[in-house]
Amino acid sequence: MSHLSTRARVATATVVLALVPLALASGAGAAGKVVYQTTRHNAGTPNSDIVVRKHGLIISYGDSAIIYNVPSPALAATGQALFLQNCASCHGTEANGVPANGTTGAYPNLVGLGPATIDFWIESGRMPAADPRSVQAPRRQPRLTHDQALAIAAWINSLSPSYPAIPTVNVKDANVANGMALFALNCAACHTIEGDGDALAAGTFAPSLRNIPATQVAEAIRTGPANMPRFTGNLSDYQVADIVKFVTTEIQHPNNPGGFGLGGLGPVAEGFVGLLLGVGLLALLGYWVGERSE
Repeated sequence: MSHLSTRARVATATVVLALVPLALASGAGAAGKVVYQTTRHNAGTPNSDIVVRKHGLIISYGDSAIIYNVPSPALAATGQALFLQNCASCHGTEANGVPANGTTGAYPNLVGLGPATIDFWIESGRMPAADPRSVQAPRRQPRLTHDQALAIAAWINSLSPSYPAIPTVNVKDANVANGMALFALNCAACHTIEGDGDALAAGTFAPSLRNIPATQVAEAIRTGPANMPRFTGNLSDYQVADIVKFVTTEIQHPNNPGGFGLGGLGPVAEGFVGLLLGVGLLALLGYWVGERSE
């Protein structure tokens, strides 16, 4: 009986501990605090080596690996007009997720998410959504331009200044070997080691990482879109830059020193080619030799 009680207490404590971060996150959102804040140095927020201010406002921050730029407040008026035209029907005129019919919680609240989140969803073509009822918005050709995305991000950020800002990654000085190790540890379980993506649960999927700009790779890591975890305090800017370099070089432009890459499908594709070319050619050769013997 004592053993069962101990197990029950442990299980209860585990559930409570698991719910604490959710409660804190919910409370932080309600209080208007920064959603993606981390206390780790050089991890996507202004506790970084470089912080540039103008008129008391932070306009950029970061380090030698990544510089994060806050969209200019001068774009906010244009951004509000663009938001009302393209986004307000779902997210509401105040970007709080309350549309015109007043259904609270029907769509995501965008206030306090930071410019990188807004920029990622717009520039990857996922928003404005082709079908708001779909389980997961797929990547597609963006409907809005880069400047329009910045303007919308500037207006939403003006409602509640937040982080992360939009990253510019120094890929040149990053370490691709470290990036591969970090990718295998943190990303490959969903995106596969080849970066081709894979199906998840309930009709969702981890998207392919082909043809994705470095900025959007870093934004995804820092903001955690859809089912993706949000990597803030556990990865430094230098580690994120390493991952971005690996994705934008080895995954997107593989060398394939052994010959044909075969789409990066691994031993299954290689085995099929081996059977087709190896066994198939041997069979044809045997048939040809047999015909000549007769």
